[in-house]
Amino acid sequence: MLRKAVASVLLLPGAGLAGAQALAVMPISVALLPGQKATSLTVVNKGQTATSVQIRVYGWSQSDGDDHLVASDIVMASPPIATIAPNASQTIRVVLRRSPEGEEETYRIILDQLPPPPEPGVVHVVLRMSIPIFAEPHGPVPSRLTFHLEKQGENTFLVASNTGDTHETLRDMKLALSDGTSVEVKAHGSPYILAGATRRWPLVSGDTLPAHPALRVSAQGVSGAIHQQVALADNF
Repeated sequence: MLRKAVASVLLLPGAGLAGAQALAVMPISVALLPGQKATSLTVVNKGQTATSVQIRVYGWSQSDGDDHLVASDIVMASPPIATIAPNASQTIRVVLRRSPEGEEETYRIILDQLPPPPEPGVVHVVLRMSIPIFAEPHGPVPSRLTFHLEKQGENTFLVASNTGDTHETLRDMKLALSDGTSVEVKAHGSPYILAGATRRWPLVSGDTLPAHPALRVSAQGVSGAIHQQVALADNF
């Protein structure tokens, strides 16, 4: 009997080759510069057997702190399905049908490995790779992040809002009181904050904060280090 497990792999931005098991994709993040309408990805099969992948493109947005994907025909990927021989590669052509206006538009290419024919007693792991695409408009406004603390019931959250026209990333995020005492933030999942989006992260021990805490947040962003004072929401 065939048992099928699905591994969901989020490929974060950076240089080089990334992937899981026998499949890899390069690059792991796509930036379409203003006026650029096409680019390509390379999918490499490092395994000993042929494998097939299905390629689909979705519009990508963020709301209520979550990522949302919706079907889109603004970005086209070709071929939609490919079979890759052992130790071979497949080029995926990516075409933007409409240039963004105003703010950066964001998409994700999802590559799903298709399961091989059933084999008695064999467990096949089927991989999913998610590649972000950032389509930049002409004259974009850089990301503009602001941070504040807010309460929801008994929980305390660090909230970041991006009012700029391009995405920002937050890595190695740290929160500290004015005396240097660290405050633990449950920063997990995607590091991206898209244009116009808001992200929330719960504090591990928000109930132990002073009545009116003076906090600073630090992180590594797209353009370098981020250091900001954290405001307090009206309900804090």
